[in-house]
This record gives sequence, structure tokens and C-alpha cells, in this order.
Amino acid sequence: MFPLYDETPRHSFPFINYLLIAVNVFVFFIQIAAPNPEQFIYQYGFIPSEFNLFNPASYQYIITSIFMHGGLFHIASNMWFLHIFGDNIEDRMGHVKYLLFYLAAGLIATLSQYILDFSSGIPMIGASGAVSGVAGAYFVLFRNSKVKTLVPFFGFITLVDLSAGVVLGFWFISQVFSGLGSLTIVGQGGIAWLAHIGGFIFGNFIASAMKRSPA
Repeated sequence: MFPLYDETPRHSFPFINYLLIAVNVFVFFIQIAAPNPEQFIYQYGFIPSEFNLFNPASYQYIITSIFMHGGLFHIASNMWFLHIFGDNIEDRMGHVKYLLFYLAAGLIATLSQYILDFSSGIPMIGASGAVSGVAGAYFVLFRNSKVKTLVPFFGFITLVDLSAGVVLGFWFISQVFSGLGSLTIVGQGGIAWLAHIGGFIFGNFIASAMKRSPA
């Protein structure tokens, strides 16, 4: 299934969300225009085997890595999810808190993958972990909101209204099964499934804390 748009109203302009999308796109164009794009990725991506948990300078590469992408589909899918779900999270959290939340989700997501794959010399890049955090928060705060979704049905693509809980719940379950399948190929690169899972759970946790706190 593929979400097209949600129907959750917002009450403020999501300029941080649009700024994040713009920065991601800008960095992607810098990346592909670099004289040596592969070297650019190794220079600014997050390399688990080179990370020092107790060296603050190492954390800069987590931040730079979450604004880089491995290709057009990679960035397009991430930015589409961010566009659909990020505006309402920014509306609920406020602009500054949303920015901090997004960066924190990227940090937690990256460290989630690092714990499993700490010896890898392959750079990790992509906003997927941070966007997963946004999706996780949306799952908690707007679970019953309707999402226009493309769903394959007996060889046809059908546009249906599904709850965000169904759309994002299905997505999360698929990440869990993919993550379990990836445990046999640790260190060989590919999609950082554990980053997606870690980001989503972090978003769940923060949003749940928001719901419990007094307004």
C-alpha cells in the first residue's frame, strides 16, 4: 500500500517541515553534483566502525548522514512520507520542538542500527530513521485519521480510505519482518531496517509522553 495524503487538519504553517524537505533535496543535489559522489558519502555518511560513542565529534556524522540519500527513489519516498505526516506532528509539537524531535529521532534510529552493526565499514545515509520517528508519533497522535491510500487488489490499484493506524501499523510490521530477515546479512550494506524500527519506537514513546502530559 502507498499513502497519498491524509485528511488531518492543521492550525499552523509547517515551515520547519518544508525546511527539512528543502534541506534534504538541496543536500541531495550537492551530493550527486560532487566530483566524486561516493567519496562524498564516505566523508559525510555515518560509518559504524569509525564511530566513537564517547567522542562528541563523532555525532556530527549522524546529523550529516540523515540529510543524505542513496538515490532518487530513496529521497522521494522519504520526503513524501515526511510531507504527508510531518506537518501535523509539527502542528502538535510546535516548530522548535518538532525540529529537535526530528533530529533526535534520526540520532536514536542511527544508534539502533549501530548497536547491531557496529563493525560495519559501509556508510549509513538517509532520513528514513528520522521520518520513521515522525511516522511513529503520527501513529500515536492521529491513529484514527483517514489516509487516502493506493492498495493493490486482484491486480488492480484501488484508492481507499484507511486509518493511519492501519497504514502505519502495516508499514511497521513490514519493517520488523524485514529487519528479522536482515539479521543474517549484517555488515553487507543495504537498508538499515533496525534504524526504521528504532525511529518508529522512539516516535511512539515521545508521542505517548505528550498525550500523558497536561496541556
